Amino acid sequence: MRQRIAIIVTVVVVLGVLIAINAASYQREDERQDTELSPNRSSYHSGATGTRALYDFLSESGYPVMRWREVPAQLLVDTRQKVQTFVIIGDTALSIDEDDARSLLLWVERGGRLVLVDRRPEDQILPPSGHWVVATEVGGFPSLTVNPGNVSEMTENVKPIQPLQPTLLTQKVEWVMPSRYAATISFTNIKSNSGQDQEAQSLQNNHELENEHPLTPKPVSPPAAALDKSTPLSPAPVVHLGDSRGALLVDYPHGNGRIVVLSDPYIVSNGGLSLRDNLQLAINLLAPQRGRTRPSGVEVTKTEGLIAFDEYHQGRGTTRNDLIGYFSGTPILPLLGQSAVLVLVILWTSSRRFGRSLPLKQIDRRSSLEFVASMAELQQRARAYDLAIENVYSRTRRVLARYAGMDYNSQRAEIASRVAARSSLDPPSLEVLMRQCEEAINGAPVTERQAIQLVKRLRDVERALGLRMRERDARQATQRV
Repeated sequence: MRQRIAIIVTVVVVLGVLIAINAASYQREDERQDTELSPNRSSYHSGATGTRALYDFLSESGYPVMRWREVPAQLLVDTRQKVQTFVIIGDTALSIDEDDARSLLLWVERGGRLVLVDRRPEDQILPPSGHWVVATEVGGFPSLTVNPGNVSEMTENVKPIQPLQPTLLTQKVEWVMPSRYAATISFTNIKSNSGQDQEAQSLQNNHELENEHPLTPKPVSPPAAALDKSTPLSPAPVVHLGDSRGALLVDYPHGNGRIVVLSDPYIVSNGGLSLRDNLQLAINLLAPQRGRTRPSGVEVTKTEGLIAFDEYHQGRGTTRNDLIGYFSGTPILPLLGQSAVLVLVILWTSSRRFGRSLPLKQIDRRSSLEFVASMAELQQRARAYDLAIENVYSRTRRVLARYAGMDYNSQRAEIASRVAARSSLDPPSLEVLMRQCEEAINGAPVTERQAIQLVKRLRDVERALGLRMRERDARQATQRV
């Protein structure tokens, strides 16, 4: 028990020392400074490059929003949440692989709405629309010295942009303030003529835009409600925002759904959301409203579907254990690891010996009285009284012969006379006792009472002669041990 207490106290002391060491050496890591060169566009991030302000505003305003933390393939099989709009903002921490892109585009073909807010979206999630191919061109690369939280630095020499035409994405929007790093969107019509593909002129060619007013409305296809169901929709992208450099906001159909591309994440980020009508444009992008007229003539609006912010590719997927994520950055995880190593060391060393091997101490816990009691019980049950007398008489005769200085096989009369000569015992009485014991041993009938009387008389003889056989045997046994 003392050894166990010592082990427990040692373990507690070691754990206390580990806790003290980890607490003393722990230094909280400073949050990484936001830069446009390596932004964090997550809706969890409250820095200048994050989008938490937009998410919180939509959530508190009653819009159905959520953070999507699973693989895009779950959009096709998850029946619990009907996502209508899927939003990918900025250059994500995890790249979108071919399987994710295939799942997203299949979801769009089934009627979903994909919103891409990035200066350079990945080509695999920008599929062509009919003969139209959409691409982006970055206007400039940000540097580490630019502070994304400083409006004057982000919008230096940049003028606000007006919508090119009234659409659902530009309603209630008068001016939009992009950053100076906003990209331009171009799309090209590639037509097939006599089996050969010929490249058409871009609708956003800079030469054509220089000869026309930058805010000249582009032709827009009539609303779907005004078209007959048999009339096919045009696959051509629709430009909603743009200037002399090119388009800033376009959307185009893909299957039964649509893909919306905004080429500047600064518009929806925490740092630029409050400028001009950027917030209204973000609402129109993520929560397009469909007007309905009641019988009273009052027009009401309704937001359709759930809005999902992609957090899986921002590095916050559910594949990571939430408990580990909660304790990440704290000394708890290193402390648990050290404790586990300590427990393994204790378990390993508990079965290891230190020094040479020693034989176990052999302790004979058996008592001679146990053997005597067992033999007496067996003899009593078997009524072997002659055997009991033989066990006692053989030893007494041997002692008497030694006491008389004669051989064991000598006549009992001679042994009795010699013993009586050296003691006060009566020779005839001793000879009669010896004769009765020998007769019982040789088969004469004897009862239990007679056997007890004979053994008692033998013990009296031993006591009268002072032989003390039991004490001598015990002493000899002790000396042998």
